[in-house]
Amino acid sequence: MPQVVVSCAMPFLRRGAGMWVRSDWEPYPEQLGGGRASEHDHPAPGDHPAAEGDYCEPAGHDQRTQLQTGALRGGCRRLPRQVPGSKLQAQGLRQEHDGRPARDPGDTIDQLGKTMQSLKGRLESLEQQSLRLPNSSSSVSLTNSVSSALAPLPPELRDVLRQRLGALETQLLRKVAELEEEKSQLYNETAAHRQRTESALNALMERITELEKNNNAFKSPEDFKVSLPLRTNYLYGRIKKSLPEMYAFTVCMWLKSSASPGIGTPFSYGVPGQANEIVLIEWGNNPIELLVNDKVAQLPLSVSDGRWHHICITWTTRDGFWEAYQDGERLGTGDNLAPWHPIKPGGVIILGQEQDIVGGRFDATQAFVGELSQFNMWDRVLRPVDIVGLANCSAYMPGNVVPWVDANVEVFGGASKAPLEICEDRAFDS
Repeated sequence: MPQVVVSCAMPFLRRGAGMWVRSDWEPYPEQLGGGRASEHDHPAPGDHPAAEGDYCEPAGHDQRTQLQTGALRGGCRRLPRQVPGSKLQAQGLRQEHDGRPARDPGDTIDQLGKTMQSLKGRLESLEQQSLRLPNSSSSVSLTNSVSSALAPLPPELRDVLRQRLGALETQLLRKVAELEEEKSQLYNETAAHRQRTESALNALMERITELEKNNNAFKSPEDFKVSLPLRTNYLYGRIKKSLPEMYAFTVCMWLKSSASPGIGTPFSYGVPGQANEIVLIEWGNNPIELLVNDKVAQLPLSVSDGRWHHICITWTTRDGFWEAYQDGERLGTGDNLAPWHPIKPGGVIILGQEQDIVGGRFDATQAFVGELSQFNMWDRVLRPVDIVGLANCSAYMPGNVVPWVDANVEVFGGASKAPLEICEDRAFDS
């Protein structure tokens, strides 16, 4: 039986472009055709030339089958060589700035991981081949040259491969660190941009608020008055807020009127089924009266001298107890005014008119003529010291149920709102 001689160049490492690469080895013609090659036709295995950047490997696990059939075939794959300054891509090295959009960092990391796994797999395959090669040399038909060509990989080559894998792993870790740093920088830039946007919006809102204040004729929301100059049934003001159910209340305001007979109705609160739920009225030659649930108590107050006066009325459902203050001084008290009656919610507060139905049907003879300001209402009985502080301008306490603010007051029929600093105006009157 003729002896088949197979000559093959083992893969070897070559330094190129700043890294170690493996060179190609190609099957010789006699390997493919079964003929014999002379020494002059081909270079020796150790002298086989290779281009920089080429990568060759033996056929791997198919060698045993090929040896048994008497023919050995080799395969080569070509890898792009590394260019300094480039980034490692999947299965090779590709320049980052080649005119195409940058790849997603997560995909790059995945490709690097796959490349390392592939290289580790090749190393393990080579080591397994080195263990299987003695068993595969049992065929007596193989020459000594074939056995020597397929001998186990030398330890130096395995060390070089392990070093190369370690270097690739180091590159991967470095790339991961760079991507993490880029991610952190991107997050910081996004946070800074968001902060700048929020700051710009806040500045814009402050500017809008400032412009709105400048357009308002009042120095502060409570520094205004409502003027009702005529005794008609169509001049009035209305409080936008309603009242909750209450078991006590305090109502305070500043009044200025010289109308006679009687100043009329400074305010009234009507609810469905009871138009006179709370009313303060001076009608004709009668004294000022407080109505709660259409029950009446006469108050010892006198405010028709054409000057500003501060009045406060308190009431509690317990025994129907009430108090009347003028300019900080308590001038009268009483009880049995609608005792145990809760103030009903959901009604309408009208300034300057008495209601015969909720929110309407006014009587001109009961209209208030004059000016009023700082109409505030609380759902409790204020302490005398609090009322004194309001009357002498040493303290200002807006109502917790109805505060006196410009946006909360509407005027109709020729009634008007005008700026007023009540304490200065009152001092001028004095």
